[in-house]
Amino acid sequence: MAFSEMKEFLDQKADQYNNRDFIDSDPVQIPHRFTLKEDVEIAGFLAATIAWGNRKSVIANAKKMMDIMGNSPYDFVMSHSEHDLDRAEGFVHRTFNADDFRTFIRGLQHIYRNHGGMEQVFLSHHAEGYLHNSISVFKKLFFEVGHEQRTQKHVADPATNSAAKRIHLFLRWMSRKDNRGVDLGIWSSISPALLSCPLDVHSGNIARSLGLIDRKQNDGKALMELDSKLRAFDPIDPVKYDYALFGIGAFEKQILL
Repeated sequence: MAFSEMKEFLDQKADQYNNRDFIDSDPVQIPHRFTLKEDVEIAGFLAATIAWGNRKSVIANAKKMMDIMGNSPYDFVMSHSEHDLDRAEGFVHRTFNADDFRTFIRGLQHIYRNHGGMEQVFLSHHAEGYLHNSISVFKKLFFEVGHEQRTQKHVADPATNSAAKRIHLFLRWMSRKDNRGVDLGIWSSISPALLSCPLDVHSGNIARSLGLIDRKQNDGKALMELDSKLRAFDPIDPVKYDYALFGIGAFEKQILL
């Protein structure tokens, strides 16, 4: 497919899937439950953190996390007692367990109390037109609180060649205002041009079938390859094409040849 034909095809698919109907089956519905900025951030971050596996299970468990926090995530993060954290006992989503959840609550409190909040961390540390460095710095600051080593795996780090799909998904929700009612776009200080595609099995397979990436693994190098192509199609809003790639792979059940 020629460049212009590919762009037209992806634009059409992005337009098809980037609409409010998408919310009903997607974890983005969790941050949509809130209006306070910090509530939206925390709900989005926790929902994105467990966004792997069956999407119905992801949504159900993200709702459980909100229930544990009394559906006031920011108030819970900032004013919880150690006794309050006992409410998380028994929570599990795949390998993310109650101990991980409690650590995340403490880490979020640390970010808000000592580092100016989530938006400020990501705004202050982006480099070379990407948010990869910001993610690495965020992870370092987030785990300044006491934690088990195993919990660190739940925040990916692009510096280790990770595609960091889930945190890029969170960043898309926070920084991209799509005027379609899906991505929330509450971080006006961070340009959507800095965002990277949340690369997963669906988007990776479709990107390869379209010739957008050659690399076999869904890792950091593959993400850079894909990002360069998507930014050529739209340098201002490149991750709108995540809707096209994910939508084709998840809903059309096809691999393009």
